[in-house]
Amino acid sequence: MTVRKPLAFLLLLVVLPILVRASMPAQSGQPTVFGYADFSKQAKVEEKFLAVPDAKLAGEALKTLTAEPHMASTPADRKTAEFVAQKFRAAGLDTEIVPYRVLMNLPKVAKVEAFSAGGQLLMSGPAREHVEGDPFEDNPNVVMPFNGSSGSGDVTGEAVYANYGRLEDFDHLAAQHIDLHGKIVIVRYGSNFRGVKVFLAEQRGAAGVLIYSDPQDDGYYKGDTYPDGPWRPATGVQRGSVQYLFKYPGDPETPGVASTPDLPDTQRVSPEGNQPHIISIPISYHDATPILQNLKGASVPQGWQGALPFRYHVGGQVGGQGGVKVHLVSEQDYQRRTIWDVIGKVKGTEYPDEWVVAGNHRDAWVYGAVDPNSGTAAMLEAVHGIGALLKDGWRPKRTMVFCSWDGEEEGLIGSTEWVEQHATALEKAVIYINVDVAVAGPDFSASAVPSLKQFLRDVTKSVPSPMGATVYDVWRNARSDSSDRRPSNAPSEGGDVRVGDLGSGSDFTPFLQHVGVPSTDIGSGGPYGVYHSAFDNYAWFTMNADPRFIYLQEMARVFGMQALRMADTDVLPYDYWTYAREISSYLESARKKANEYKLGAIDFSPAELAASHLANAGQRIRGIQMVPPANPVKLNTALREAEAALISPAGLPNRPWYKHTIYAPGEYTGYAAVVIPGVNEAIEAKDANRTRQQLEVLADALNRAAQTLSNTQ
Repeated sequence: MTVRKPLAFLLLLVVLPILVRASMPAQSGQPTVFGYADFSKQAKVEEKFLAVPDAKLAGEALKTLTAEPHMASTPADRKTAEFVAQKFRAAGLDTEIVPYRVLMNLPKVAKVEAFSAGGQLLMSGPAREHVEGDPFEDNPNVVMPFNGSSGSGDVTGEAVYANYGRLEDFDHLAAQHIDLHGKIVIVRYGSNFRGVKVFLAEQRGAAGVLIYSDPQDDGYYKGDTYPDGPWRPATGVQRGSVQYLFKYPGDPETPGVASTPDLPDTQRVSPEGNQPHIISIPISYHDATPILQNLKGASVPQGWQGALPFRYHVGGQVGGQGGVKVHLVSEQDYQRRTIWDVIGKVKGTEYPDEWVVAGNHRDAWVYGAVDPNSGTAAMLEAVHGIGALLKDGWRPKRTMVFCSWDGEEEGLIGSTEWVEQHATALEKAVIYINVDVAVAGPDFSASAVPSLKQFLRDVTKSVPSPMGATVYDVWRNARSDSSDRRPSNAPSEGGDVRVGDLGSGSDFTPFLQHVGVPSTDIGSGGPYGVYHSAFDNYAWFTMNADPRFIYLQEMARVFGMQALRMADTDVLPYDYWTYAREISSYLESARKKANEYKLGAIDFSPAELAASHLANAGQRIRGIQMVPPANPVKLNTALREAEAALISPAGLPNRPWYKHTIYAPGEYTGYAAVVIPGVNEAIEAKDANRTRQQLEVLADALNRAAQTLSNTQ
């Protein structure tokens, strides 16, 4: 049944958006910003900050960071850590390089051969990545195509095509009575995290997995390929980790424990539950073509057809005629290797234990101009701006912590280990601000917890755009054609710009989903077909993404302004009323799904009532936030602890490392957010008892959060 909302709550639906509109001129002529009793002083600080980040300097930093391949744990990676540390220290940050000792693989051999039914060699690879005129592709330190966390071995099997390797794709093959035991499954990138593809293939008995980039998804079907355009050329390969991030990220031997160099072996566990046993190797569509072209068997469903110029077939043994046989060899060198986070701090003057944490990862599969070093360059220019303020005598009220993470590409390792090491201190952290793929083009987008969505919009209203007006104005009017994994720029039904939800795939994951720090993530997208390849380099970036580095400058300003505004705010600008509204919509959708799945009598009303309690508490506390009290300590404590109340100490069923009751990466998506995951995943599993239990866990969390806010009354 639908829970009736009190009249005051319904009136608030109309009134509150008018009351809380930020950055509107006050009658005195001074700007007003939610969270500040008097914004006039802060406005001058922000004006000084915005004048500092420099497009040319950002471009120079990007060129230095991408001068050579720098996978995590390599000497080149250490050089980038030292470069970032030098920039942090030059800005006046108290800086240290923090090592962790983590289990990682580097490839010795990754080999693919395919043979026709008659034994004819169809291909041998992976082929070298090559286009005419790229100045970076021949560097001997470009790592061969391989997958982090892949298994080792030497296997041969019949090839079977499984589309994107989604759960529904594997279910379709099963319905067609195609047995995958001992087979080599070939899947295309897209739709879900590569580790999920391998996990599902291993569950179905496959001996190995090939993952290729279909030109329909990021190649010539999209437009001109590099070097004539931004899209993936025929030999471009997307490397990546196949670690089971949907179970837990970080060092696979130390879930929940920081893998510091002195950690004893007795505190390490077997990584088997977090990594595949089978081989997986990424290949290009150049190498995938002869395999797919020679597959026999049933024609694929139309949705499985890619853009290669022939009809796709499922493959496998057909009517006594052999299909394509694939031979895979993988030798992976697993060792505990050292990675290096760089941490720079500015101690707060009033609330030194309240941290504003902002970060970006630095390691790359090859050069990583877009992913991640456009983010690193933007962060360095944001730090440059903070440094100019420090030299001018300004100090933040809260401690600012800028972080350059290592080992993100192998499984969010550097950020996860740091969060696990500092979990207690992070109970008072007021925000984590993330940037990863900062600039692949001009189309700004963002994701955040609901309590920070309006905060993020308000920040963009204060930052000028290279396209005129403000970032917010351009963002709201844009229609993104981005190929990255971030949400669409389409405005929401309420007429405001859409801010997406946080799933996984970047360094906000341990902050939000393990310890409950409210988080944001920003990026600027565009046509980007060279993800995780040797062609994601400085040449591609200056040709396609941001030739004048003006979007690096824009991202530096948005990134730094979030940190600056949150560091000095009088009252934490969390919006729990909006948060509760979104949770209510999640519950409504879950109720409909449970009915569709015919799970029987499932009582959603306690969770719905708890969401209503949170909305009412959020409504009441919003009024207090509008006029900040002289001493806001008690109020801010309650606001911060309300997010922490949404953490379940027991964690999610089957993956207890993930503890947030509202957001988690999907078990079968890996990247995309699953909302109220305990409930929705129980429904998807058609497990009525687990659904009831998880609704109870959710209701308890919502009531804890509501009570925490009410304690300020």
